[in-house]
Amino acid sequence: MKRHCNKPFPPSKFPFFYCWVILAAGTIGILMSIPGQTMGVSVFIESLLSDLQINRNNLSLAYLVGTLGSGLIITRAGKLYDQYGARVMAFIAGVMLGVMLVYLTRVDRLVSVLAEHGWLSPAMLTFVLLAVGFWGIRFFGQGLLTMVSRNMVMKWFNRRRGLANAVLGIFSALGFSIAPKILDQVIMRLEWRGAWIFLAILVGIGFALFVIFFYRDNPEACGCVADGKLGAGKKGRRPPSLPDHDFTLPEARKTIAFWAFTLGLSLSALYISGLTFHVVFVFEASGLTREQGLGIFIPTSLIAVGIQFIGGYASDYIRLKFLLLLFALGMIFSAVGLIMLGEQSWAYWMIISGNGVVWGLYTVLIGVTWPRFFGLKHLGAISGFSLSWTVIGSALGPYMFSLSVDLTSSYDLVAWICLAIAVILVVLAFKADNPGLPANLHL
Repeated sequence: MKRHCNKPFPPSKFPFFYCWVILAAGTIGILMSIPGQTMGVSVFIESLLSDLQINRNNLSLAYLVGTLGSGLIITRAGKLYDQYGARVMAFIAGVMLGVMLVYLTRVDRLVSVLAEHGWLSPAMLTFVLLAVGFWGIRFFGQGLLTMVSRNMVMKWFNRRRGLANAVLGIFSALGFSIAPKILDQVIMRLEWRGAWIFLAILVGIGFALFVIFFYRDNPEACGCVADGKLGAGKKGRRPPSLPDHDFTLPEARKTIAFWAFTLGLSLSALYISGLTFHVVFVFEASGLTREQGLGIFIPTSLIAVGIQFIGGYASDYIRLKFLLLLFALGMIFSAVGLIMLGEQSWAYWMIISGNGVVWGLYTVLIGVTWPRFFGLKHLGAISGFSLSWTVIGSALGPYMFSLSVDLTSSYDLVAWICLAIAVILVVLAFKADNPGLPANLHL
């Protein structure tokens, strides 16, 4: 393992501690997952509806099916990550994400060929082929690439894991916030097929080469130590950064904390993905404009950046269940804003501020919780299993939003459901103590 870690260059000989390179590389990896994230897909939705033989409801359903399929196998991918490491899995994720993006640009051509041979109707073929494409970009982008990149960074930091996660989150949030605007401009210049081809080259070739050079799985294999000199100073009163023993996945699943944090992350994925996927239609249905809908991302990200930095730094010192409680309150705030959108002017800013809290703390909780509570040995399996539920939540979101409109002619129904679950999460947050510590040391 060490021999491979030192190719094409040994990180231990780097002029400064390699954890900072890992932090930058992991951040770039998460940004490269944007084509498979909901905010990266949402910009293409109106173009797909215009050029392909599919309606909004069936497009949402295809996204649901593809994302569900992704969620069902991400746990297995986490186990493969534990076995083969970050560099191998990130390289595969980058190449395959590029391949699936190219495939999506050929869906209409494939429909024409298959329809001539009597393979289902064009509408059904479009649905099936899009579902396969969505599965690919969701699994290799949102699922595998983000999990591998984040876990790699968490392994290279120990006592300052929260701070590293805050930096990771800040730059990721900034990138995610401006991505819809940038992608919208790229689509206008290259059309949607050209835009996906451009992203395929960027991720499938450029980023895959970047992974080979700079990704490394863990510091020990490279002759380094976690934190380097960063963890040698005065530590003060801080919660343990790792448990006394490494939990297995079955052991982690028996704890209240695992399910409380997983519920929170999954709920936010459901709500945020649904709102983002239909953001233009949501705001236009409430009497607002397309520009106002797309305009929520930048102010939301500014709030998220502040929350990520403060929450990430604080996570090194406080109980994570308090951050989960604040996370649930952010969900409640945003859901109330969605219910009142179009009726009250302040509802627009409730959505922005609530989403800012949720976005900010999501990155903190998904990065810091699993290493601190359950250890590093089975980190891929545990984080992968939790991520599978998060991916499933993100799959259900767009379809639930679409279904809410079909049943009630508004998004109030799905907003009320999310609000009710968020209230339950508030109760669970008080019981979400660190399972790896005695009762009097739940930090």
